[in-house]
Amino acid sequence: MKAALPSGTRPRPPALRIDRLPGAGLGLNEGRDTVLGNLSFPPPTPGEQRRTDMERTGGNAVGFRPLYRQVYDTLLRRLADAVWQPGQILPSEGVLAAELGVSQGTVRKALDALTADSLLVRRQGRGTFVAEHDDKQSVFRFFKLRPDGAVAGTPTSRVVAIAEAAATIDERDRLALLRNARVVRLERVRALDGRICLVETIAVPSSLFPGLAAMELPNTLYSLYATRFGITIATAHERLKAIALAPDKAPLLGVPAGIPVLEVDRVAVDLEDRPVEWRLSTCLTEDIHYASVLR
Repeated sequence: MKAALPSGTRPRPPALRIDRLPGAGLGLNEGRDTVLGNLSFPPPTPGEQRRTDMERTGGNAVGFRPLYRQVYDTLLRRLADAVWQPGQILPSEGVLAAELGVSQGTVRKALDALTADSLLVRRQGRGTFVAEHDDKQSVFRFFKLRPDGAVAGTPTSRVVAIAEAAATIDERDRLALLRNARVVRLERVRALDGRICLVETIAVPSSLFPGLAAMELPNTLYSLYATRFGITIATAHERLKAIALAPDKAPLLGVPAGIPVLEVDRVAVDLEDRPVEWRLSTCLTEDIHYASVLR
């Protein structure tokens, strides 16, 4: 005698158990009935889907990633591989959805997340584009100094020195480099509204930026990294600390040594999660402040 099915349980054929047919790309066709010949099964219940998700992750629910995050990772990989160049328009949501075998809504959610991370730019009526690290974007995303009581302008810069050299212990530590690694090290001053407000010491691995030391550098280095070397800065990790101005920095800033200044220690990471730049900035804060938006 067969046991009664619990209330709300749907009977399913005992011989055929097919959750989903593999689709293109990600192999996931969310929210659709599975069709095999003349047979059609409805999508799994939430409980069944959770069990399927557990099977995919070897029983580890913590390892499960939502479908839109899988799409996010796939598109991020394409950005890292320079399949799409900075400023280039992406295929439409419908084209991407068909290619990856997911719904258009899932693609839209992944694109929204990439846009929130400043890796893509949505332009009304035109489409979605790969973000470019131009001066305007850098001011609002990476350059956090603002004049007190005034509208922020675009900072200007002047290179003081640049050379290739053996990496120091600190540079190897911050950039995860081997003992015999070399870096391109540069020092420059930056100004807001024509007034010098900080001095920067920047180090990048020579292996990732060949020939950088011989180039004429633009105001915005991140744009050069992307267009010339195929390295897009995805995130930056910063540590802020109040210090006394070192004697070797004082002449560049035009102020006495020993006065209070803000030190910003930044490691910039690319799309492949590699530390690619270490930047140590010494900032005057008499008439400017560091602005940060927390979400």
